[in-house]
Amino acid sequence: MCEFITRRIGALLLVVFALLQFTATGCGRSPKSYNAAKNRELVIAVVPKGTTQSFWLAVKAGAEDAAKAGGARIIWKGPAKETDVAGQKRIIENFINQKVDAIVMAACNETALVPTVEQADAAGIPVITIDSGVKSDVPKSFIATDNIQGAREAAKTLVKLIGGRGEVGLIPFVKGAATSNMREQGFKEEIAKYKNVKLVSVLYSNSDIMQGIRATEDMLTAHPKLAGIFAANEGGAVGAARALDMRGLGGKVKLVAFDAAQAEIDALRKGTIQALIVQNPYKMGFEGVKAAIAVIKGRNVPRRIDTGVTVVTMKNFRDPDVQRLLYPTRNSNSLR
Repeated sequence: MCEFITRRIGALLLVVFALLQFTATGCGRSPKSYNAAKNRELVIAVVPKGTTQSFWLAVKAGAEDAAKAGGARIIWKGPAKETDVAGQKRIIENFINQKVDAIVMAACNETALVPTVEQADAAGIPVITIDSGVKSDVPKSFIATDNIQGAREAAKTLVKLIGGRGEVGLIPFVKGAATSNMREQGFKEEIAKYKNVKLVSVLYSNSDIMQGIRATEDMLTAHPKLAGIFAANEGGAVGAARALDMRGLGGKVKLVAFDAAQAEIDALRKGTIQALIVQNPYKMGFEGVKAAIAVIKGRNVPRRIDTGVTVVTMKNFRDPDVQRLLYPTRNSNSLR
């Protein structure tokens, strides 16, 4: 009888142990618990689309400040060019192999990076996307500008600048990158509302100043009556401004541009650029790392955080809030 009871107790203990193991692994969903690193310094990989533009330096400043505030450490690494999709995939795969605690990333391509994001999640590494997302529900949060609305504001601003009539050109940056696609979509949708304004050219800059110059030169050659241009990011904007100045058309052909690199700010003050559509890259970096820390610690985070957009002209250039947006690293403690 005692032997029978002993065997029954042993069997029950095995069942309980198996159930505990099943629960601990999240019903087999992930081999690594998100809160496994509670008692040590968290290591968060931050992977931008590129590393050369000032936009990403502001993202890095925000990420570093959030890490300091949350007792974490970031590893910053991204491809040199925003078109290097394969390079970005390799970087993220290396971080997965290093078993970082979380990944905060801006995707070079919204579809090509999906398998890599899923690989991170399967390894128990939470992913937060900033600026440019992926076509997947795997990321815990997407933190970015409403790029469609920002591009609509750019279109409205350009229409006013050209007096409500004329030919305009559009310079997106990387076809297939979510932010580029959305800005192209928003601009086209808004411009289509104005019967006296015609979009006559769409040429990509690939986030490169020289290609931005060539795109602008090609537009001006093919459409000598061009009244305005919208450049959807820093590379295209700086290239377009230089091309207009070289042709003596600065201020004559109206230029509206996304972002706020120093070269763009200088062109605004000079009068070559008439309006900047300014994001908040510092906030993207800060909120991205903040969300990653929260997820690791088992907290819920919003699925979508809109970091806002502001139209900056010389009329509001001196406003304190605008100055904080234009020079975010001077105010790196503002979100703590």
